[in-house]
Amino acid sequence: MRIPITDKFLWDLYNFFEKAGKVAGGPGGIFLLKSWQEACNPLLFEFWRDYHEKQEKKQFAQFINYLKSRGYIKIKNLEGKTGILLTKKGEEKALKSRFKFAEKKKRKDGKWIMVIFDIPEKKKSTRNSFRKTLQWLGYQKLQKSIWICPYDVFKESEKVIRENLIDQYVKIFLIEEMEI
Repeated sequence: MRIPITDKFLWDLYNFFEKAGKVAGGPGGIFLLKSWQEACNPLLFEFWRDYHEKQEKKQFAQFINYLKSRGYIKIKNLEGKTGILLTKKGEEKALKSRFKFAEKKKRKDGKWIMVIFDIPEKKKSTRNSFRKTLQWLGYQKLQKSIWICPYDVFKESEKVIRENLIDQYVKIFLIEEMEI
């Protein structure tokens, strides 16, 4: 999955928010109420603010390097510009984070989603990845290759199946009654 975000764009975005903070809350900022200590010693406060800004930039650069070293992103030249590409591992991590922190809503119709699959041994890594994704989506294992879920994640399930090119090995059902 390609993301049309360049290093320059990310730094420009970072600098924009940094400058917006200075206008709103920096020295002479229109939204800042100054404390007694800041009013008495503005140079000290400016020094610490600049120090913290440098630390934030450093942490941002370290974060980008961390993502790159872990294999979540790749930085490549695209049409003469440097761009960031999200790797397969990065996609999985983003999907996991998205569903881990997203509020899961039960289906309004009370139906459950059942996924049955028989992915061949030659696609073992895809099968294991698919199982992890089912867990992230809120599925529960009924058997090793039969998973059920009360949440409204039908579209997400279909998307994962299509992206992994396993639609010929997977069947999705909507179940009205379920006895476990």
